[in-house]
Amino acid sequence: MKSLTAVIKRPDPVSLSFLAVTFMTGVAVALQVPTLSLFLAEEVQVRPFLVGLFYTVNALVGILISQWLGHRSDSKGDRKTLILRCCAAGMALSLLFAWNRNYWLLVSLGVLLASLAATASPQLFALAREHADRQQKRADMFSSVMRAQFSLAWVIGPPMAFALAIGYGFEVMYLASALAYLICGLVVWRWLPSLPLPMRDEAAPKVSSWRDPSVRALFIASTLMWTCNSMYLINMPLYITRELGLDEKLAGILMGTAAALEIPFMLLAGYYTRRFGKRPMMLVAVLAGVGFYIGLVTLSSQQALIALQLFNAIFIGIIAGIGMSYFQDLMPGRAGVATTLFANSIRTGSILAGAIAGIVAELWSFHGVFMVALTLAMLALAACWRVPNV
Repeated sequence: MKSLTAVIKRPDPVSLSFLAVTFMTGVAVALQVPTLSLFLAEEVQVRPFLVGLFYTVNALVGILISQWLGHRSDSKGDRKTLILRCCAAGMALSLLFAWNRNYWLLVSLGVLLASLAATASPQLFALAREHADRQQKRADMFSSVMRAQFSLAWVIGPPMAFALAIGYGFEVMYLASALAYLICGLVVWRWLPSLPLPMRDEAAPKVSSWRDPSVRALFIASTLMWTCNSMYLINMPLYITRELGLDEKLAGILMGTAAALEIPFMLLAGYYTRRFGKRPMMLVAVLAGVGFYIGLVTLSSQQALIALQLFNAIFIGIIAGIGMSYFQDLMPGRAGVATTLFANSIRTGSILAGAIAGIVAELWSFHGVFMVALTLAMLALAACWRVPNV
């Protein structure tokens, strides 16, 4: 693949810094998120309701703050400064969790800092898109390579998080996260470009993102796809142990297999998008998702579940690889809002998935959750069909 080869053969400090910051922010987040419920239950010692409340408040506040900062970054200026402030918020968040055990401080100040820190990733991708456009480079391919770095961080981060938390304690784990944010801030300060706002046509009518039918359809499709994925991640460990009676270690094998396969499909999506366009690639992704959930509701052997991860990797790899740039192409001159919309579709999907998976599993079965996910995947296919090709 010539485009990927070009990225590898001709590295420059700016491109390498984008990849490094993406990887390190991914590591910082992957150190915190997998062990959060364990931290709240064992270290802060709160009951399950308050654990769930923390996740809900964190998701809702994250959506509001990231959307506000996305609009502000597109109208007020320098993303580099905003990313630096987000890295500083990430450091403060990590130190707060390392040394504080008061739940109400964590669910207030902690959630605020977490929402600010989480904005670093969409702003980083927005800045990378603007830099690629100015350099007349292929934004799709570079965005896919960046997203692959984030996925690689999630292959490494969770095992490291549990090893640090179990072996040395949560304080050491959160201090490691703070160190990751510090490294990110230093790389951002030293190497990332500070770009002026892109020129916008002031005569063009200012249309709300939600009023644009193409953006609205893509947001609905993306939200439905991420809802399916989150429902699978929530439901799968309980399904294979309680309903199928399989070894609980299989859950880790399935997640690891999918994560490993996602990375090459992200890169392939970035490469083939130039030839076919984004809508055909997204339709391939959703069709793979439909096939994956059909397999989940009809097959139950360990070998079949492992084989199905190929379809799951195509589904998530393509969405994660080009979904963000699809929003950016539909919203020229508003990279911050576009990238934040994609990130918020993931957050919204997580909120919906938690509610749907819990209710369906309790009233019906864990198998029934996958039936609902299959229905949502089909609805996502219909919504994706309405988005124009770019």
